Amino acid sequence: MELYQERGFDRTTTAEIAARAGVTERTFFRHFPDKREVLFDGEAALRADLTRSVADAPEGLPPLEVLLRAFQKAAAILEGNRSFAEPRLAVIAATPALRERDLAKAAAMADALAAALRERGVSERAASLAAHVGWVTFHHAAGVWIRESVRGLDEHLAEAFADLRALAAEAGG
Repeated sequence: MELYQERGFDRTTTAEIAARAGVTERTFFRHFPDKREVLFDGEAALRADLTRSVADAPEGLPPLEVLLRAFQKAAAILEGNRSFAEPRLAVIAATPALRERDLAKAAAMADALAAALRERGVSERAASLAAHVGWVTFHHAAGVWIRESVRGLDEHLAEAFADLRALAAEAGG
């Protein structure tokens, strides 16, 4: 992360990353397929945690409430990694190729969440819509949390989902 901040993502080589970490390039590539994945490490674990939380949610909850609860469980992990999350978002925002990768990862995450909702009996259409809107709402709350350090991510999630409910109520009324 320090190298990406100092030199920029595009000007940082895997050899420099490996040297800074005190490992060989070969060792680097045992852990990461490319230098982009350094910024997305943990995404698979997050997806597994979220989908497990969706599966384990109490019966009878509406899809967005199931997702909010799953995101709130994951918030503790993210809050513990704030020192990585903050510069990570800045590096991704400054690098078009990383923004594209982030969008692809977000789509995969939403698809996994939709599949978990379908496993709970939510229809295809509702599961897909809830998962994509839910993930965007989560991402929005996380961005606000990074910019505003006064409140925890859990509070930002609750507020963002309340705003989403209010917007949906306005559209329906």
